[in-house]
Amino acid sequence: MAGQQSQSIQTLLEAEKEAAKVVQQARQYRVQRLKDARSEAAKEIEEYKKTKEAEFKTFEASHTGNTQSVQAAIDRETEAKQQEIRAQYEANKDAVVKKLLDRVVLVKPELHRNLKKVEA
Repeated sequence: MAGQQSQSIQTLLEAEKEAAKVVQQARQYRVQRLKDARSEAAKEIEEYKKTKEAEFKTFEASHTGNTQSVQAAIDRETEAKQQEIRAQYEANKDAVVKKLLDRVVLVKPELHRNLKKVEA
């Protein structure tokens, strides 16, 4: 009976060792699957990033010409407005200077409107 118990214990120990090996293999398999999934996800992310960068570059290239033409149009419009302002300045500067000089030189002495006449 002691031999049978020892053999049963030995069988149980071997089964436990075998179960530990199976559990260890399952853990290693799971760890390997996680590593594979991470590397696959990193590859997919890199591919997605490359495609989005390519899309952005084509979008940027197609709109770069537009910004340059818009900038040129704005520059032309600004120059036209500056020319108009200069023309108005040249046309009106003599009249403005004359009005200013008339106000400074031709003084009409009169009492202030808040001052009341006092009769003696």
